[in-house]
Amino acid sequence: MLRKLKRFKTASLKVLVKPIHYLQSKGYPEKLFISNHNNSFIRKYKLYKGENLNWIQIIFKLEKAVIPTIFPWVLFCGVYGFLISFIDYWGFGIAFPETSNVITQAVLSFNIGLTLLLVFRTNTAHERFWEGRKLWGSLVNTVRNLARDIWIVVKEKEPKDRLEKEAILRLVVAFAVAMKSHLRTDVLDAQLGLLMSSKQYLQLKQTNHPPLQIAFWIGDYLQCQHDRNCINIYQLTALHKLVDELVDILGGCERILKTPLPLIYTIKLRELVVMYCLVLPLEIVRDLNWWTGLIIAFVSFTLLSIEQIGSEIEEPFGHDPNDLPLDVICNTMLRNVEELIRLAPVSTGNYRNATEYRKS
Repeated sequence: MLRKLKRFKTASLKVLVKPIHYLQSKGYPEKLFISNHNNSFIRKYKLYKGENLNWIQIIFKLEKAVIPTIFPWVLFCGVYGFLISFIDYWGFGIAFPETSNVITQAVLSFNIGLTLLLVFRTNTAHERFWEGRKLWGSLVNTVRNLARDIWIVVKEKEPKDRLEKEAILRLVVAFAVAMKSHLRTDVLDAQLGLLMSSKQYLQLKQTNHPPLQIAFWIGDYLQCQHDRNCINIYQLTALHKLVDELVDILGGCERILKTPLPLIYTIKLRELVVMYCLVLPLEIVRDLNWWTGLIIAFVSFTLLSIEQIGSEIEEPFGHDPNDLPLDVICNTMLRNVEELIRLAPVSTGNYRNATEYRKS
């Protein structure tokens, strides 16, 4: 009998080892079993937020936006479950009778309905979050296109024209920075003072809508260049269309910000979660006894976390760790424009030199 077991064990090991040897000969272990650093969790977070943190720091930073809000409710539900266990232990008969299936079916039906409501809540919040991200992605593209077109299309007749062009390109980035502060209802970002003159910055402080004021300055600059015959009417129209796109993107973000999910829906959903956590111990205390408090705390933590995540991401322009990384996006646009100013040639001289070099 022992020999048969040894033979079976040896044969089983051979069967398991052969596929591993084959994968090693093809070089697959590194592809299958070693995590790719480029696709790691840490790298993705750094790419998204611009912060170099380890995975423990990332988890705590993301969770701290949710746990402090729901912890009092989780603690209340856990203590409530413990009290139900304590009362049932002393024989007060607080649990639902085993012969009654009505309550059990009611709890199951309530569970299904509550799950569907939470899914709807999360999907609705994610749609708002994703729409905000798409709008800011469009803003990045529009800023790049407008900066490139202004630099290439607007002619430089005098030395000061280049300085004015550099200033207006920084104003294009200032539109995005002002839009970020406007959506967050913050005071004007100090970064704006570096992107414009002190006179313009003081004027923005007295303006109710800074992004619109910056868009007006950009449009006024383009009109002046047309009056000076530095651009023709078709180029003016194309550039004004890009400025209009900036304002349209701003309006789309304001629509998300000022049209939240109806507050009564959020209140009712939270009430249903709490009611579910209050009724569930009466159904499970008969089988779980002293584990009831711990299970109810875990259930309430799960449901309330999902609900709180939906509440957080439905307004994606704030300062919470799970909101959109608007600071990183604005810095990306600023870096792109500064590189354009620093590396772009005067007129088309570099292109002509390159053409002559290829011919020679």
